[in-house]
Amino acid sequence: MTTPKLSSSQIRSDFLEFFRGKGHTIVPSAPLVPGNDPTLLFTNSGMVQFKDVFLGAEKRSYVRAADVQRCLRAGGKHNDLDSVGYTARHHTFFEMLGNWSFGDYFKKDAIAWAWELLTEVWKLPKERLLVTVYHTDDEAYELWNKMVGIPAERIVRIGDNKGAPYASDNFWQMADTGPCGPCTEIFYDHGEHIAGGPPGSPDEDGDRFIEIWNLVFMQFDRQPDGMLVPLPAPCVDTGMGMERLAAILQHVHTNYEIDLFQALIAKASELTGTADLENKSLRVIADHIRACSFLIVDGVLPSNEGRGYVLRRIIRRALRHGWMLGVRQPFFHKMVPTLVALMGEAYPELPAAQDLVERALKAEEERFAETLDSGMRIFDDVAARAKEVIPGADAFRLYDTYGFPVDLTADIARERGLSVDMQGFDAAMEQQRETARAAGKFSAGSGLPAELVAKLKPTEFLGYEALDAGGLVVVALLKEGRPVDSLGAGDEAVVILDRTPFYAESGGQVGDTGVLAEQGVKFEVDDTLKYAGQFHGHVGRVAVGSLKVGDHVLGSVDAPRRAATILNHSATHLLHAALRELLGTHVQQKGSLVAPDRLRFDFSHFQPVNAAELAEIERRVNAEIRANHAAEVHNMGMQEALDFGAMALFGEKYGEHVRVLKMGSYSTELCGGTHVGRTGDIGLFKIVSEGGVSSGVRRIEAVTGQGALDLVSAEEQRLQEAAALLGGSAGEVVDKVRQLTERQKKLERELEGLKAKAASGATADLAGSAVEIEGVRVLAARLEGFDAKALREAMDRLKQQLGDAVIVLAGTAQGKASLVAGVNGSATGRVKAGELLAHIASLTGGKGGGRPDLAQGGGEDGPALASALADVPAWVAQRIRP
Repeated sequence: MTTPKLSSSQIRSDFLEFFRGKGHTIVPSAPLVPGNDPTLLFTNSGMVQFKDVFLGAEKRSYVRAADVQRCLRAGGKHNDLDSVGYTARHHTFFEMLGNWSFGDYFKKDAIAWAWELLTEVWKLPKERLLVTVYHTDDEAYELWNKMVGIPAERIVRIGDNKGAPYASDNFWQMADTGPCGPCTEIFYDHGEHIAGGPPGSPDEDGDRFIEIWNLVFMQFDRQPDGMLVPLPAPCVDTGMGMERLAAILQHVHTNYEIDLFQALIAKASELTGTADLENKSLRVIADHIRACSFLIVDGVLPSNEGRGYVLRRIIRRALRHGWMLGVRQPFFHKMVPTLVALMGEAYPELPAAQDLVERALKAEEERFAETLDSGMRIFDDVAARAKEVIPGADAFRLYDTYGFPVDLTADIARERGLSVDMQGFDAAMEQQRETARAAGKFSAGSGLPAELVAKLKPTEFLGYEALDAGGLVVVALLKEGRPVDSLGAGDEAVVILDRTPFYAESGGQVGDTGVLAEQGVKFEVDDTLKYAGQFHGHVGRVAVGSLKVGDHVLGSVDAPRRAATILNHSATHLLHAALRELLGTHVQQKGSLVAPDRLRFDFSHFQPVNAAELAEIERRVNAEIRANHAAEVHNMGMQEALDFGAMALFGEKYGEHVRVLKMGSYSTELCGGTHVGRTGDIGLFKIVSEGGVSSGVRRIEAVTGQGALDLVSAEEQRLQEAAALLGGSAGEVVDKVRQLTERQKKLERELEGLKAKAASGATADLAGSAVEIEGVRVLAARLEGFDAKALREAMDRLKQQLGDAVIVLAGTAQGKASLVAGVNGSATGRVKAGELLAHIASLTGGKGGGRPDLAQGGGEDGPALASALADVPAWVAQRIRP
């Protein structure tokens, strides 16, 4: 029986519709950058967005879910980059089809539905499927054998094959402790004509038997001592590689033969002029455009650290493969429209960000093109000298000087049968590695002990309506990160309450400060942080008395500080809208700080925002402030909010129910922060500065309210001071400065004329002091106060006066010497100016060089210079006398 040949888009649709029919909620793909998860560089599997659900830190309104999750494995522990393009199934970016049960159905339904989808919906031949189970999971074995009907010879028990108890290909665990359980994997047999054996056999790494679906049964909580305690509500976590499945359903063997990759390879072939569609470089380009495009869609831009560095490495690997195919002009960004056509329907955020993706890739292409040719020449030289191993110092030079990531150097080396001395590279790069680790370390922030998370209810936030609240119960105290029952005077600690008016730092808004008090007790709150995403921690110290768990306190927020903060927060939303309106919808928030004294807003943009644009942005924000729109707050479901027109911010993790802030028709965003009642409350908005943060990211700092008035007042004061110094009024400052500038330019021209006249007289006198050697006139002289420009002008005049000549001039000032050497007429070819200048510079503690007829440099003024100049005739004589 021949299975139907299905497109990639049909496979995605079939999968989701099948599980929708089984009562699953269809969940959209999470971004490649995990929301509020500092332990991961990228989303590398389907379970990442459900991690908090499995850990019990988050509850969803549904107990069954299905999704198609975009994933990336190109950095950190999960890194397939080196293999991409050279194997049948390795990718940087891939799609994972998954269905999930959170304490609902378990092994029986998961196994039955997997078999139904594969064999009844997609019509895969049953005789080509075999499964593996964990060696002690008799329940799964029986279900496959008795319920499904798979013969015993096609069910493989896999034991602990990784050197420790429960360390097995068929036993999954989230970490060394916590949720874990056995899994069962479904394999497809491509046939006897393909080399390789079944799972568990010595030749299992062949390509005949390919895993297509992994069903994980989380049924235990692994304790620190290794004991497995049954979970009260076992869960199911499944994952199926879309590309592997598509290869089977489209009757091809490698992932690169499926429809999606064939279209991308064809486009890469067109752009590079490469007719051989089997060329490995075309595969690399086709794979990498997906990873790079979706990383940019999800807010990552090329940089030299963290996620941005991984993106830069992938882009440069693709560009290097284009270079190998003879491409010397930007081409990679031209792959984006084809990708949008292929995947835009499944991921609507891709076409929405198409312009941003193309611009970011093109900018990186242009940047790397400047170094690729020169870097490859250096690599060729290094490779020619290397016998088998490229020295680490050379690999470091390629990285440090020419921007070659070391894995790119290793990639090229591998193609030439060479390796890289990574130990030597690491030693040479030790300082940079330390810096990168410090800058790129993802901090997990403050956490709560697991036992507290399990027993506490999320803090109820009262601060939208009130800044003071009484009867707040102390439900936990943390001192030095550990739970305690009580605190004494002077103790620095974290207080967790059942309810609070204090806003916890999030979304860029700083945490509130204030006081917690009851009779005889005062706890000064210096900051408020959010723990485990749901508990407000009041950070501070006990100023008076003692505090214990169970106490009731009155919480009072610092009202003026909160008031100033909310002005800046609401203005940030208006600024974001104005930037997108004026500069384009490619503008995305990349970070923010909303404090009482200022706001800071980072956003994606590829060039500085000029003065006229900043003035227009400021004008538009202030126009919305004067319009005095009501700041409407709506609470609704996530999808309802998106349909309402709300914009979600990159990097924020939203729940199912969200808070939407709408200010007129100008700004509608998801935001849990505190805000003004009307835009007019902001008063005034003034931009303080604009500048670059990193490649493709700009930053605007601004002030509002009283801070803006103070800024205007300070600027007026400086203007008055400038007017007084110029002898005029504030309105005359520009004219006065213009007059001063014109006068200065006139004086500079007069000074240059006097210098030229003096130089002309000096050079006329110098010509007479030249000595003749073999028909060549040789002159070496020191000229006090001559700069490099004056020396060059003097050199030109002396060449005209002396004809066949070798000339060295040294202009001196403040202990330094500018040097210029020239060779003219018949002396050219007999004496090289660059060699002469280098000789003089080396004698005076400097350096220099240049062309055979003219060279420049510098050195120290002093006795060594006088001696070197005196030696010039003898140096020249050695080179021109027979």
